[in-house]
Amino acid sequence: MGVTSLSQEYTCPISPSRMFKALIVDSKNLIPKLLPEFIKSVHTVQGDGEPGSIEQVNFTEGSSHKYAKHRIDEIDEENLVCKYTMIEGDALGDNVESIAYEVRFEAASSSEGGGCICKMTSNYRMIGDSEIKEEEIKASKERVLGIYKLVENYLLNNPQVYA
Repeated sequence: MGVTSLSQEYTCPISPSRMFKALIVDSKNLIPKLLPEFIKSVHTVQGDGEPGSIEQVNFTEGSSHKYAKHRIDEIDEENLVCKYTMIEGDALGDNVESIAYEVRFEAASSSEGGGCICKMTSNYRMIGDSEIKEEEIKASKERVLGIYKLVENYLLNNPQVYA
């Protein structure tokens, strides 16, 4: 059982705390609102949103996936870090056992234009000796970047939200 790691960074003009609140703390409300054509709902199936809780994302009919379940492993609101693991769902496919994510929001320096740097590391735990394909990694990066850009634009257009 191998592990394939993927890291990416995204710089945006939004403060780290606002991005954390939007993408982590209130994502189960915001993301379905911003992506109603893909995400039908997000709800907690176990726990109260704290570490150990499990959330289920239900995709819309016609989507390539039906659902995904994530376990919240750590939420550090002081340091703006979240760790969670996709543990179930057809989005994992036949070759991936789970995907562990770490998302970190850091202040960007004024030379970088302020705002924040969003850092994400994904660890794909493969089944047997399976390997993840390069095009799957590229597609995953593009999906994440698309969601981050969507949230960034929403926050730019609504400066009072998550302020």
